[in-house]
Amino acid sequence: MLTESLPPLPPPPTFAPAAAALGIAFEPGDVERLGRYLALLLEANKSFNLTAVKDPDEAWTRHILDSLTLLPMLAELGEGAPGDSGTGRDARATVIDVGSGGGLPGMPLAIVLPGLSFTLLEATGKKAEFLRQAAAALGLANVTVLNERAEHAGQDPRHRERYAAAVARAVGPLAVIAELAVPLARVPDGRVLLIKGQKADEELAAAKQALYELHAAHAGTIDTPTGRIVVLEKSRKTPAKYPRKDGEPKRAPLGLP
Repeated sequence: MLTESLPPLPPPPTFAPAAAALGIAFEPGDVERLGRYLALLLEANKSFNLTAVKDPDEAWTRHILDSLTLLPMLAELGEGAPGDSGTGRDARATVIDVGSGGGLPGMPLAIVLPGLSFTLLEATGKKAEFLRQAAAALGLANVTVLNERAEHAGQDPRHRERYAAAVARAVGPLAVIAELAVPLARVPDGRVLLIKGQKADEELAAAKQALYELHAAHAGTIDTPTGRIVVLEKSRKTPAKYPRKDGEPKRAPLGLP
């Protein structure tokens, strides 16, 4: 069980200016809650692997700030109006974090965007349980944890093409994560937002055939202080055969030799 009484980790002096440069304005309590989440993450990391970053100051930049670079694009979704998403929540305000791991980028985004509903998709049982406990400890009523493989979720009518946005960070090559994430984004205006590194252009070139087969298009790449965000859009439904069976997207990426 997580220790809910862990004090929040304070951000380094560089965090506030870096967030302000991104146009991020925090509500009262946001930064403290982000610090509590980070404390929970690093404490749980002592028991099983959630992150290779163990220094708190480094984690504020590499985990929290990096996750929040998606905030401007998700804030555009707004809170939406009540509707049937197939998941019991508002389809116009739902985001799925594919391969959430320790909750990145989904958990920090859920903290600062309470008007959106987040599904954290994680296949590993221990990690999914950490996400459930962390969300409860932080009082995040807008977070649901789905302990499932992305290949299964992408073929499940409760999740397939139900989300306004699918996000992912550090999950794998673009051709692989695209096959797992694109089927979850709704049509005709669903977005896939992928936090990548400096090899984003190289990965995009390699994923050209994959995006064609998935009926997705590269809508732009955004440079951020911590990396690059690849934006994909879909205007047509994903072919029914995608995503393929467990492990196939990683074992034999679409369009790659």
